[in-house]
Formats: sequence, C-alpha cells, structure tokens
Amino acid sequence: MSGSILAELVAICGPGAARAGRPDDSGAGFVASPATPRAVAELLHIAVERGLSVRPRGSGSKFHWGTGGEHPDLVIDTGRLNGMWDHDGATAIVAAGTPVEVAQAVLRSHGRRLTLDPPSPGATIGGVLATNESGPLRHRFGAPAGQALSVSLVDPAGRFAETAEWEGPSGEVLTAALLPLEDLPEARRWVTRPVSTPTEVGELVAQVVTQDLALSGVEVDLPAAGAGTLALLLEGPTTGVATGAGRLARQLGPRAVIRAEPPPWWGRYSFGVSDVVLRIRVRSRDLHSVGYTLRDVVGLPVPVRGSAGAGVVHAVLPRGLSAARIGDVVVGLKQVLLGRGGRVVVLTAPPELAAQMEMARPADLL
Repeated sequence: MSGSILAELVAICGPGAARAGRPDDSGAGFVASPATPRAVAELLHIAVERGLSVRPRGSGSKFHWGTGGEHPDLVIDTGRLNGMWDHDGATAIVAAGTPVEVAQAVLRSHGRRLTLDPPSPGATIGGVLATNESGPLRHRFGAPAGQALSVSLVDPAGRFAETAEWEGPSGEVLTAALLPLEDLPEARRWVTRPVSTPTEVGELVAQVVTQDLALSGVEVDLPAAGAGTLALLLEGPTTGVATGAGRLARQLGPRAVIRAEPPPWWGRYSFGVSDVVLRIRVRSRDLHSVGYTLRDVVGLPVPVRGSAGAGVVHAVLPRGLSAARIGDVVVGLKQVLLGRGGRVVVLTAPPELAAQMEMARPADLL
C-alpha cells in the first residue's frame, strides 16, 4: 500500500517532490511538497481517502512544539508555496512557505517591512501564524495571528477558503496571508539596564510603559545565575528616538545604557529542542510572582526570557526532572496565575517526557 500512496503523492506534486519519510522527519510516513494550493487540496483528498493523519511543515523550526511531537502519516512541506504579491501599498500577500527573513529582505529594498520578528531561524509565514510565534515587536504590534488581515487556506476536506477571522489551526493548511506593512523606521535605539530580580523587572516595566514613549519592544533576560538585563527598543524619526532614548535612560537611572545595536540575546530563544520549556503569559506587574513561584516549586532559580511588556515569557526547567515533577511545577504556576489572568503551558520537551505530559495545543498558543 505504501508504494501506491507514494505514487499518488508523486503524481500530485511531481518527481522529486514527494518521498517516504526519513529519520529526520519526526516519524512521518511520507513527505510531500506541493507547489500550488490546488496540489494541497489534492493531497488532503488523498489523506481523507487513505485515512492518513496530516501535519503542515514550513522550515520545521517549531515542529516539536506542543502536541506537534505526534508522528503524522503525511507531512505537507510548504517550502514550494513561496512568494509575495501586491506589496506596493499598506499590505502584502505572502505565501505560507515564504521564510519571514526572505520577505523582509525584499521589502527592505523598498523601505518597508512586515511587523513580524520571530526568533526561530528560517521561520516561515505559515509557521509563525500557526504557532503565533512572536519576537520583541509583539509589544507594539501585537501577536502575529492578530495581525493577519485574512488568510487563505485549504480545509481538511480539501476545500479552499479565505477568512478574516481565522482562529488558529484545526486541520487546515495555510497557503497565504494578507499582512500589514509599514515603513522601515528611520532610527532604532536600545536602552538597557541590569536587573537582578523579577520584582525589579516588574517595577521598572510598570514605570516605562506608562510613559508617552512609543516603545517597540520591552524584553527581559533573567538567567538562573548572575545579573539579568531589561532592554527597551525605540523606533521612529532620528530626532524623536534620540530624545526618547535619553529620557528613558534618565528614568532608568545611572546604570542604563543607550545602544545602537541590540544585546546579543535580543530576539533569541534561550532554549533548544532537548529542553523542557514553559510558555507563560502574565502581566508585567505579575512577573515577580512567576519568578518566585518557579524558584520555590523547582527548588532553585529558573531562567526566564521574553517579552515582559507584552506578557509572554519562556522559562527553561532544569534537566533531569521527571514528568510528574514537571507536572507539579505547572500546577503550582497555574494556581498562582489563576487569579492574575495568566496561563502556562508546556511548549517543548524531549519526546520521552512529552509522551507522558499534557503539552500545549495549537489553541493554547493563540
């Protein structure tokens, strides 16, 4: 049967564009790379007829996130669904398999940009929207899923649809999205300040977000040991950015530094594929509760990094914890976050642990 399935996939996608799964395909039985939305629809028809489970994949940078660790029968690789159209005005249509950085490079040559900055290397438009992956710019522009003005997709039955009210993945395959554009900022400046505790971070963020400064990013890096850093990004006209950075630095005190380049950790994850990572949504003023709860439940300081201003951070748990122990940590955090309007989910874990735990579902990331 596998031979006949592969033959059907090749007939749809073309020679060299469909194959049997390899060890680096996360247990997938087959991988198909359609070049058009119609080919996507035909693949989904085959999947229904054959009873195959399906997962889309862009660059694969987030394929292990959440419940995505389950082995699909068919991976639909969106790499050939790439390109960008109608980007001369306030919006652009970008195909789902287009790497964000490629789209940004094209737009940069026209003095424009997408307001997306996902940390994952090689992240594609479809992957960013499906996982709601955001970087520092989330503080100013909001979550990626909320930025999409409309998305084009093929539903599990192979039907084409376009919607302005997409609520996250539920078996469909994104093929393109209509996204807003803006002019490249004339100037960018980062203001950084050393921080040592979650309480200090919360107090400082509360101070700066109430000011009439158009901050594009408010990020924190709190390692398990040593001093952390609060970093704030200002963008806009050169004079306004220089004035704003000066005001901000004075407000943060003598240890604040104005920089023309971001700190090395800016827009980067502090974790790898083998780490157990919690994604935590919490208001900046409640960040201290998360930090101290993590320390108390785990028994030692836990590194936290992310968008303190937007209230989305990641915590990397120590290696060697059992699934039951990790579950206790999550329960402890949920109890603290319950009355604060926050949420916590297990974003990534090694396969042997992920199989024993409740992992983040797609809806949890939106």
